[in-house]
Amino acid sequence: MLLEESLATVLKKYRSQCNLSQEELAFRCELDRTYISLIERKKRRPTLNVIFNICRNLNIKPSLLVKEIEDLMLQDV
Repeated sequence: MLLEESLATVLKKYRSQCNLSQEELAFRCELDRTYISLIERKKRRPTLNVIFNICRNLNIKPSLLVKEIEDLMLQDV
């Protein structure tokens, strides 16, 4: 699985667990309302600052997000 695809899958999982819409998460992160959608549709690669901001607003550690992305990517190896 590609990086963008893994990130999209994991982000959507945690956003859904928090019962947040893409728009609400973007608002909490002070991002454009379409930005979360673009990440989840594999159209954007967020910076590390953005990833940390998103994780803070999802109440998860960035290392957990990265670990799950890594695990998904390694499933294909």
